[in-house]
Amino acid sequence: MFTGLIEELGEIVRWQTIGDAGRLTVRGPLVVSDAAHGDSISVNGVCLTVIEQSDDWFTADVMGQTLAMSTLGNWAEGEPVNLERAASVGDRLGGHIVQGHIDGTTTLLEVRESDTWRVLRFSLEPAHAPLVVDKGSIAVDGVSLTVSAAGDDWFEVSLIPETLAVTSLGRKQVGDTANIETDILARHVARLVRFGANTPANAEAYS
Repeated sequence: MFTGLIEELGEIVRWQTIGDAGRLTVRGPLVVSDAAHGDSISVNGVCLTVIEQSDDWFTADVMGQTLAMSTLGNWAEGEPVNLERAASVGDRLGGHIVQGHIDGTTTLLEVRESDTWRVLRFSLEPAHAPLVVDKGSIAVDGVSLTVSAAGDDWFEVSLIPETLAVTSLGRKQVGDTANIETDILARHVARLVRFGANTPANAEAYS
């Protein structure tokens, strides 16, 4: 589990295609400072498992489903990526609950500048639209953000200078894609509503 508070802006140093999967090497001295084999690290919101590491980089295998669901297959060497280690028990939950399980991708539709912040408008697929609400939480490339406005096929986030400076979102341009993860609580509620009256009669035994 993650919080969506980015710890480090890393860099892709190698991307290797292996059949319908791949192997990714990322430079990130901070996130590997206490990492061990098998640990989880969020890379642009995608939860990956450390299989090799050194003092300033780690390598992770990426399966085909992850490539299909995320922007990972389009990444290139030298590209900056948002990095976060898994949350430890007892930490403050400064962002929101982020699993690192991507729902899909989005496209940046519009950028609006203000004196002190920047508004980004992203596309929203029909399947994800019911899960995104004004003032709700969403993770974009692993960054925990508050939705500042939402329509039927778009949502907006308003970014402060700190977020623009320390994450890859400050480099986003219209047409760029990003990974999104909707709020896990919204997903659970949506599934409960979907089943509604079809919920087994004995479900109350588990409440």
